Amino acid sequence: MFVDTHCHLTDEKLSDSDNILKRSHEMGVAKMITSGFDLPSSIEAVRFAEKHEGMFASIGIYPCEVDKADENYIEKLKALAKNDKVVAIGEIGLELRENCPSFERQKEVLIEQLKLAHELKLPLVFHCREAIGKMLEILKENKHLLEFGGTLHCFTESKEVAKEIIKLGLHISIGGVSTFKNARHVQEAIEVVPLEKMLLETDSPYLAPTPFRGQINTPAFIPYIAENIAKIKGVSTAEVGKITTANATKLFKI
Repeated sequence: MFVDTHCHLTDEKLSDSDNILKRSHEMGVAKMITSGFDLPSSIEAVRFAEKHEGMFASIGIYPCEVDKADENYIEKLKALAKNDKVVAIGEIGLELRENCPSFERQKEVLIEQLKLAHELKLPLVFHCREAIGKMLEILKENKHLLEFGGTLHCFTESKEVAKEIIKLGLHISIGGVSTFKNARHVQEAIEVVPLEKMLLETDSPYLAPTPFRGQINTPAFIPYIAENIAKIKGVSTAEVGKITTANATKLFKI
């Protein structure tokens, strides 16, 4: 059995949700966590999760959307989190690219959501793009807010970064990028990170694994990611599935 700990099943590219879920279940993906990136998508993720067995939701404000968060967004997230299908706050974090909000605003909203997750005793799902140094700095300064765990989703960093994430008590979430030929640094991280600190994800509909690279990604592709990890770690795909499923079950209480 597998768990897809991060996907976007309300994305319009995945509109044929019944068939997508059917195929995913056939491939052994029994549980999935669909993620919001702002208030409307978080509400949509919860509604979607309510309709499907084995489906859960994470809610939060993505770094590139922080300027759209109104002054009451924390209270709105808190109210939404009362739903039993909500298992994490995320995806939240930093993205220091052009056309994204200022670092100061991103940091402010990130810390506010760290505090919210701690108050609610929920794990965190972090997004980080071109900002890992600043992200690690913020997380180390606020380590007391990481009490209930979390994960750096769609991990694309080095083994050195992976070790720092683990020291913070967090997991790393491995997706389709790890199967790409040019992703040696991610594969090196997989070599050194214990399976007990790994999660699986697709981030669908994005970043489909080899041999489907460039296609629309779905949770049904999770076994290909697990198979690649197994090859790197020198274990069976079944063992990867067993351990990562146990990790997800414990972290997200699903």
